Amino acid sequence: MKEYTTEFIRNVALVSHGGAGKTMLAEAFLHVTGATTRLGKVEDGTTVSDYDEEERKRKISIYTSVVPIEYKDYKINLLDAPGYTDFVGEMISALSVADGAIILIDAVAGIEVGAELAWRYCDQFNLPRFIVINKMDRDNADFQKTYDAVQEFVEAHGKRVIKAHLPIGEKQDFKGVADVIEMKAYFGEGKEESEIPAELKEEVDKARVEMLEDAAEGEDALMEKYLESGALTDEEMKRGLENGITAGDFVPVFCAASGREIGMIPLLDGILDLIPSPAHATKRTAQGKDGAEELQPSNQSPLAAYVWKTTVDPFVGKMTYFRVFSGSIQADAHVWNQNKNADERMSGLHFQRGKEVIAAKTVHAGDIAAVSKLTTTSTGDTFCDKGHPLTIEKPKYPAALYRVAVAPKTQADAAKISTVLTRLSEEDPTLTWQNDNITRETVLQGMGDQHIDAAVNRAQTKFQVGIETREPKIPYREGITKKAQAQYRHKKQSGGAGQFGEVHLRIEPFMEGDFDFVDALVGMNLSRSYLPPIEKSIRATMERGAFAGYPMSNVRVTVYDGKEHEVDSKPVAFEIAGREAFKLAVADAGPVLFEPIMTVRVTCPDANMGDVMSDLNTRRGRVQGTETDRGSTIIVAHVPMAEMLKYTTQIRSLTGGRGFFSMEFDHYDTVPTHIAGTIIEAHRKEMEAKKEE
Repeated sequence: MKEYTTEFIRNVALVSHGGAGKTMLAEAFLHVTGATTRLGKVEDGTTVSDYDEEERKRKISIYTSVVPIEYKDYKINLLDAPGYTDFVGEMISALSVADGAIILIDAVAGIEVGAELAWRYCDQFNLPRFIVINKMDRDNADFQKTYDAVQEFVEAHGKRVIKAHLPIGEKQDFKGVADVIEMKAYFGEGKEESEIPAELKEEVDKARVEMLEDAAEGEDALMEKYLESGALTDEEMKRGLENGITAGDFVPVFCAASGREIGMIPLLDGILDLIPSPAHATKRTAQGKDGAEELQPSNQSPLAAYVWKTTVDPFVGKMTYFRVFSGSIQADAHVWNQNKNADERMSGLHFQRGKEVIAAKTVHAGDIAAVSKLTTTSTGDTFCDKGHPLTIEKPKYPAALYRVAVAPKTQADAAKISTVLTRLSEEDPTLTWQNDNITRETVLQGMGDQHIDAAVNRAQTKFQVGIETREPKIPYREGITKKAQAQYRHKKQSGGAGQFGEVHLRIEPFMEGDFDFVDALVGMNLSRSYLPPIEKSIRATMERGAFAGYPMSNVRVTVYDGKEHEVDSKPVAFEIAGREAFKLAVADAGPVLFEPIMTVRVTCPDANMGDVMSDLNTRRGRVQGTETDRGSTIIVAHVPMAEMLKYTTQIRSLTGGRGFFSMEFDHYDTVPTHIAGTIIEAHRKEMEAKKEE
C-alpha cells in the first residue's frame, strides 16, 4: 500500500441495523477495487472484516474492523461497525474517529431501530452522512416506499434529503443506478458509464434541478452564480453539495445491492466527492496545558492521536488502533501517552485490513492505523509529544446495565480472573466489573446477554480463563424496627479448663450511623476487659447478617450486665455469648430486609408508553412523572433493583428495540414481607446445607 496524505484520505463508518449489509458492502468495495480476488460471504464466514472466530460462529459483526480501500489514488478507511444493539460501544468508537458515516437501510425492512440508533450517534458526533438503500435486488424491495420513509425520518430530524441515485430496475431486475450528480447510468458494479434509460430521464432531470438548488445553498458565491445564470458546473455543484453535507443540512440518498456488487463504483465516487477529507472535516479539540486547543490536521502540527480500540490477538499479542488527528507518526518513533504518563515505541506500526497486516513507515495526519505490543496503552488514551501535552476527550458511552455474577470455573482460573476482567473492560468501554462487598460476588456489567456472552467466550479463547455466569444476588441490607433485649450464657466443659461467658444486652434502631456500641455495665458482674470481644463478635455478625445473610446497619447495642467465671471465662467465650445474645435480640426487634430502590428513566416511543408503564407496575415500580421529547416519552420511576435484572431484554421486546433506559441508585426501602420471607428461608436452607457438608 502506498502512502496517502491528508487530502487523499476518507474515514467512513458503516453503520445500520444488524443485517442491512454493512459487511457485504465493505466486501464488495474490496472486490471491485481489486484488493481481493473473490467476493466473501457472511454466511460462509469468508468476509475480510468478520474474521474473528466468534463473528464467524454467530454470523454477525461483534467488533468494528478497519477495511482500507484504495480507489482513484485515494484511500478510504471503512470502519465496519456492528449493528446489533448489544455491541453499540463498537459503533460509538468507530463514529468517534470517522469524518462521515454511511447509514445502510434494507430496501425491504425500511428504517429499523439500529438505523435510528446510528442516526442518534451520528448527531452526537456531528457527522456528515449518506443513506444507502441497500439490497435493492431482494424479492420485496421497494425503492420509492423506502425513500419516502427515509425522507419523512430525515425531515423529522431537521435535515433534507437529496436523491443522488435512482435505481434502474428493481427486485430481481435491479441492474444498476442512474447517477444524478454525473447524469450517467452505471450498470452492474458501475465501471462503465452509459446513457440514462429513456423511462428514467424525466425523473432524473427533476432530481437534478432540485440538487442544483440544494448545491447553490452550500456557498454564497454559488448562490449568486446560480441566481444569475441558473446553472453550475459539475465541480461547483459537488463543492456546494459537500459544503451542505458537511454542515449537516443535507443527506444524500444512494441505492445499491452489495451482495451482487451493483452500484459500487458510483457510491465510491460519491464518497470521494461528498464526504470531507480529514483536512476539511469538522475540527476536533484536545485539552492542552492552557485549556482547549483546536487540532490542525497537518503533519507539521503537534502530535495528537486518539486510541479508539485495543484488542488482544493470541498470535500477535496486544493490538492498538488509533487515529491521528494532528501531526504524524513514524515507524519506530517514540510517542508520549498523556493519560498514562508513559513513553511508547511504535515498533510494529501498520495498517490493518481485516486480519491482514500492511507495514507502515509513516501515518499521516487524518489516517487510521494500528501498532502491536504496546505496554501500557488502553482504549481512550491520547498519544502526543511529551513537550506538547494534549488529551483528546473520550466519547460518552451508554451505562452498562445488564448484570451477571461471574465466578472462575477452576482453581487455576481463580488466580487470573481479576486481570482478565480488567483487560476485557479496558478493551471495551461498555463493559465494567466490580467486587460487590455486600453480596461478596464479582459482578460483570454489559449492554445485554449477547454482549456478556461474547465477553465470556473471549476470556476463554483469548486469555484461556474459564468463567461461569449466574444471576447476581441483590445487595439487600438487614435492619431492625424496634427495641429488644436478650441474654445468652455460653458454657462448655470438656475435661480440663472449660469456657464460660454470659452477656445481657439491649438493641434499638440507630439512624445517626451504622453502629453504636454502649457500655452500660454497673457493678462487678462483668469485667470491662470482655467488652472488646463482645463488640468484635457483634460487628462480625452484622457484616455477615443476623438472619438472612446480608449486612446489617443502623443498630445501637447496649451491654448492661453479664456473668463471668474466675477460671473458665475467656475472650472466645464472650465472643460466642455476645453473638448469640445479639441474634436472639434481633429476632424480637422486628427484623426487616431493606432493598435498593433505583431511579429508572425509560425513554420509549409515545405509542409504547402504556405498555411500559404497565410493565413497571408489575415490577413494583412507582412512576414519579413523565416528560416528552420529540415523539418519545421519558418515564421516571422508582423500581426495586431486584425487579430490573433482565430489564434490558424486556424493554427491547416491549418497544421493538426502540426503548432504552438509564438507572441509578436512589435509596433503600423495606422489602415486602412475602418476598422477604422467601429470601430468609432460602438463606436458612443454604446454611443447613453447608452444615451437612
